[in-house]
Amino acid sequence: MEDTQSPNRVKTAQTTFRILDALKSKNKSTVTELTKEFELSKSSLHNYLSTLEEDGYVVKEGNSYRIGLKLLDLGGHAQHRQRLYAIAKDEVTALADESSELANLLVEENGKGFYLHRAHGEDAVMTDSYIGQEVHLHNTGLGKAILAHLPRDRVVEILDQHGMPAATENTVTDRETLFEELEQVRETGYALDDEARVKGLRCVAVPIINNSEEVEGAISVSGPTSRFQNERFREELPDMLQSVANIIELNITYT
Repeated sequence: MEDTQSPNRVKTAQTTFRILDALKSKNKSTVTELTKEFELSKSSLHNYLSTLEEDGYVVKEGNSYRIGLKLLDLGGHAQHRQRLYAIAKDEVTALADESSELANLLVEENGKGFYLHRAHGEDAVMTDSYIGQEVHLHNTGLGKAILAHLPRDRVVEILDQHGMPAATENTVTDRETLFEELEQVRETGYALDDEARVKGLRCVAVPIINNSEEVEGAISVSGPTSRFQNERFREELPDMLQSVANIIELNITYT
């Protein structure tokens, strides 16, 4: 009996999360709009949304539904359970102040990158990224800093699972080219994002490596191409990031 019911339960759970993802991508949506994306009747979709609304995971505004703040509670819990977040957040905030730019902390989970912490310096630009956002690893400096220190077979597995979609004309979409970049990251100790995910935005990133030589995440500084030029882009910011990473790595070891 249990074996015959399990697949149905899994499908229901997958549909629930797909509905939440659809609401996230659209900001808000009506039942009629959602029926175009799901092979479900309006009454079935309404049942899903009503259940999510009753439990506080979605909010109804007129005829539309949006993501509820209760999901922020789950996300905040996941964030604070990350040991790296507790160790690195103050250093990343100080990095933003020192650089006057946008500083980021990213970790890998299930082959994707997730922003754990972001801090804005005095001159930081606004971007589309936010704490908790899920991103591909191949088209960000943070992601490449992490990929460079994963076993090659794990990197291949991630690329097989998630692909290498192009975000801009500068995104690397060829595997061998990416592996050449990852080799360069290992040699220099830092990764560069030259408008690979967001047009007009550059990023310098370095990995966080623990005492067992395992990559735990990466930190970066992002800013407009107009300010990320020449020595600042390839020397000053990499040196600044590596100094901060060194402090975080020591704290990981001795905390």
